[in-house]
Amino acid sequence: MARNLDMTALRSFVAVADAGGVTRAAGILNLTQSAVSMQLKRLEESLNLALLDRSARTIGLTPAGEQLLGYARNMLKINDEVLNRLTATEFEGELKLGVPHDIIYPVVPAVLKRFAAEFPRMQVRLISAPTRKLLSMFSRGEVDLILTTEETCGSGGRALVQLPLQWVGAVDGQSWRKQPLPIAFCSSCIFRSGVLQALNDDGISWHMAVDSEMDNAVEAAVSADLAVNVALKGSLPPHSEVIDHGGLLPTLKPQNINLYVLKPEDHPSAAMADIIQRCYASPPVMPQLVTA
Repeated sequence: MARNLDMTALRSFVAVADAGGVTRAAGILNLTQSAVSMQLKRLEESLNLALLDRSARTIGLTPAGEQLLGYARNMLKINDEVLNRLTATEFEGELKLGVPHDIIYPVVPAVLKRFAAEFPRMQVRLISAPTRKLLSMFSRGEVDLILTTEETCGSGGRALVQLPLQWVGAVDGQSWRKQPLPIAFCSSCIFRSGVLQALNDDGISWHMAVDSEMDNAVEAAVSADLAVNVALKGSLPPHSEVIDHGGLLPTLKPQNINLYVLKPEDHPSAAMADIIQRCYASPPVMPQLVTA
């Protein structure tokens, strides 16, 4: 039958080991000396081991006590962390996370899942908007954290990863072969000006086949092979693929995914930022779309 260690007794044991005596430990714990001694006795009896060497004037640890000390520290650390995260009132409320729609997958769902597990009292409001709008909202203090797609990283931001920017079109599509090249872009897309400039620099004629305020309209046009667009590696829209153009289209500059955090280090947004960085360091693998 499983047995449980007494966390209060373990805390007293660690205090005695650190203080070098029961009297000092009792003062640190704000307990009486007899209460601490009783807890130590209970702990030794539960393990059927001598943990303290009382043969000298200063209490020392037996070999078993030295072994227990490391475990006890880790157990108390986890215990305190659980209690702080699940009950602390500073970890209550709402956190606003802004993310451009084209990089929500594959990382952000994993971030939200981990954060909800670690901070169940916090509510996360996910705001999907273009990078420029998110930067503007961040500057006004309207969001706690934002992820952005930018060629460089702005002041106060952290570059999480740099990814290639790729030409994308419909699965087995042919629109990229047309002249002038049909382009589909959202009017607020941060990649738009750089991509059009790259086409102009290479002397490639183009026309804006779809110019929409809605990302869904652009994705629909691309999937229907009416036009081409661009996407970061790993962020392909549904029913599209990277165009194997063999150098007929210009090489595009890689882009950063950057993280900006508004609140101080002791705010839950710092914990969210840590989770985001860990998820980007080891991103989840998205299942491949099966096409007929």
